[in-house]
Amino acid sequence: MVLRDSQTSAYRGSTRKGPSRFTIAGFAGIALCFMLLDRAEAYVFEQAREAVTDFTAPIFEFLSPPVKSVRSFFGRVGDVVNIYDENKELKEENARLLAWKDAALRFERQNARYEALLNVRIDPGIDYITGRVVTDSGGPFVRTLVVNVGRRDLVQDGQAVIDEYGLVGRIWGAGRTASRVLLLTDLNSRVPILVEPSNYRGVLAGDNRVRPRLEFLPKQAQVNVGDRVVTSGHGGLLPPDIPIGFISEIKDDQIRVQMYSHRDRVDQVRILNFDFPRIVDVPEKVAATASETNAALTAQAN
Repeated sequence: MVLRDSQTSAYRGSTRKGPSRFTIAGFAGIALCFMLLDRAEAYVFEQAREAVTDFTAPIFEFLSPPVKSVRSFFGRVGDVVNIYDENKELKEENARLLAWKDAALRFERQNARYEALLNVRIDPGIDYITGRVVTDSGGPFVRTLVVNVGRRDLVQDGQAVIDEYGLVGRIWGAGRTASRVLLLTDLNSRVPILVEPSNYRGVLAGDNRVRPRLEFLPKQAQVNVGDRVVTSGHGGLLPPDIPIGFISEIKDDQIRVQMYSHRDRVDQVRILNFDFPRIVDVPEKVAATASETNAALTAQAN
């Protein structure tokens, strides 16, 4: 027993001091593997890379269209943002162009009205003031318009107001910056007229109807539907030969006149500065002859 125990302890002591055979064999195997790998490294890794490529190629082929679609989508997102900005700029530019177009059309219409106003023939010696109708203040009993010119523009009561078609009315209350126009259809309107071509004189009287009536024509006057009516200039209130309208109806001893101008389309007007000559200048020779004649007649009478 004592001998066996000593042998066992001796054996244990011998195993602790030196490496085992399995450890040495493991290290030797690992070294051999490294040596083999060092020689076969290029071939092994090439085979592995080819295997990985063969394995992943179908996957990439399957995923390639969605990836391209996603990439193209994000690319289009940038294009959409740019297009949105360009569209916004184009809309703003289009709005500016539309504003200019509206202004150009407005000036074109205004210029056309001015040219039409100039086509109305009046005495070249008559001055005028151009104005614009700002409101229609007519009611059931009064037919008037308001224009944006007044006393500061030398507008006075009684002046004739015309548009591109003919006589509209006359000034009936001139303020400092605006004036009221009494229309020919108003109940208070009375205008001396001349019927062409017969040259009968009369008065155009308003009665708050669309077509005013002719009054005070001679009893023997023979007028027909379609005869032209113009101002006569009698009384010095209005200039002569301003077109008014034409006879549209002769019925029950009433003669109605259809006017060329209509209140619903009156926009630009001209106020005529007509001053009827009240003082007649007599030449000196004529005055001297008249004085001598009067003196001779007085002497003969004595």
